[in-house]
Amino acid sequence: MLKPDAFADEVAALCQAGERFGNRQWTMATGGNFSARLLDGTFLITRSGVDKGSLSGDRLMVCDANGTPLDTELQPSAETPLHALLYRLKPEVGSVLHTHSITTTVLSRSTQSDLSMCGFEMQKALSGVLSHEQRVCLPVFENTQDMTILASQVERRFSSTESLPPGFLVRGHGLYAWGDSIAQAVRHVEGFEFLCACLWQEHLARPHEN
Repeated sequence: MLKPDAFADEVAALCQAGERFGNRQWTMATGGNFSARLLDGTFLITRSGVDKGSLSGDRLMVCDANGTPLDTELQPSAETPLHALLYRLKPEVGSVLHTHSITTTVLSRSTQSDLSMCGFEMQKALSGVLSHEQRVCLPVFENTQDMTILASQVERRFSSTESLPPGFLVRGHGLYAWGDSIAQAVRHVEGFEFLCACLWQEHLARPHEN
């Protein structure tokens, strides 16, 4: 268990993010996981099976850069390898947040390819996007219970290009987004969730063949 004064700012910010996302029903039940990189290269991450909408210090733990718990009596999220991978791949990343909203879950199941976004003003919530005219490609990966397989797919994709946005979807699962700070990661989650909701509403508005 974390000491009450350990990483107080990071703990408080992750708890606030959890409450914010929980109120929007983006992390229902035990869905989602959050992490934040610490100065010594370790990272805070939510423990397995906890409600992210009511986070507290005792529901967070510390893992080393490889995702190994520093306290072996505690169990981190099953998706810790993905967080560890993103921190290794992207030294600028300070926080990784994963949500399980209904919209991103069903939208990811409605397509067999990556999602393309263009024409939305909210795209500018994403770092590096300066205009609604800029096309954003949001990768969609197949879901698997084997995090080593998913991590290797993510690594191949994000190691091969610099033009991808700070996030991706896992089919039937939800959204991963990150930023150089917890605040920026929260902004990216909110931006992606808004954009995905717009894409889903556009999908529903289209005439469909019987």
